[in-house]
Amino acid sequence: MATLCHSAHTRTFGKIGRRNAAKVLCSTQMPPSQSTIKVLTATSSEGKIWWYIEKVVIIGATKEIGRTAIAAVSKARGMELAGAIDSQCIGLDAGEISGMEEALEIPVLNDLTMVLGSIAQTRATGVVVDFSEPSTVYDNVKQAAAFGLNSVVYVPKIELDTVTELSAFCEKASMGCLVAPTLSIGSVLLQQAAIQASFHYNNVEIVESRPNPSDLPSQDAIQIANNITDLGQIYNREDMDFDNPARGQILGEDGVRVHSMVLPGLASSTSIHFSGPGEIYTLRHDVTNVQCLMPGLILAIRKVIRLKNLIYGLEKFL
Repeated sequence: MATLCHSAHTRTFGKIGRRNAAKVLCSTQMPPSQSTIKVLTATSSEGKIWWYIEKVVIIGATKEIGRTAIAAVSKARGMELAGAIDSQCIGLDAGEISGMEEALEIPVLNDLTMVLGSIAQTRATGVVVDFSEPSTVYDNVKQAAAFGLNSVVYVPKIELDTVTELSAFCEKASMGCLVAPTLSIGSVLLQQAAIQASFHYNNVEIVESRPNPSDLPSQDAIQIANNITDLGQIYNREDMDFDNPARGQILGEDGVRVHSMVLPGLASSTSIHFSGPGEIYTLRHDVTNVQCLMPGLILAIRKVIRLKNLIYGLEKFL
């Protein structure tokens, strides 16, 4: 019943917030059947609306994406930062390391169990956001599930074997988890458009630019190549067996080629070039900074709370 109440009023809260911003207040009064302790209430001509606060724990809090996520979660409606986990900057305030104007009074800690335990004691709804390393993801998700929290995992180098193991665990435990190769909504839309185009063109090449040479080809290029492979299409047949390095690296078995440029100061960019008789169709996505991942992250946190299994890819929520 709580879920129905939440989804039924999500669409109307924006109007209420604008018209009655002064009437928004904190309350601890709840219907007896609810498990969440803290809620926001807003009053309108239609009566009182319940808006639940999700407590969010961020692992990898001192990384650039972690610091940006701290600020984004703190500003997001219906969310509250409940923990910042990292092995660096221990004891420093999460708001201060994120460049926020005011301290959040949430210290950076290296003890995930303690933070999860404190949330479990309040019986609050929570989500763990994991920006850590591939070697720790499985244990982090299991630990979050043990305390009743679902997880959002954005660790680009995670192995597919780990994802498979996590999927089996989540299925057995009936806990939700999103493993996202990317949190950029623009990148997801680019990949979806590429899948549609791949059925209509026989030639395709990916051209990407990154500010440093690490991890090339990028995870975005690999994901795009994977998405348009095994669709019954063989690309670039004319020189599929041509091994000149200048022609770029072939990803997969269907002839998709990728060319990676490293130009410091140039924004990260991914372009997909399709060609057919008399035409070229180009898809392009540019990224200027890590802020591009925040809308996708906030969407993932809102959606993962309802899951009872593992979902791979942010596109499942769009």
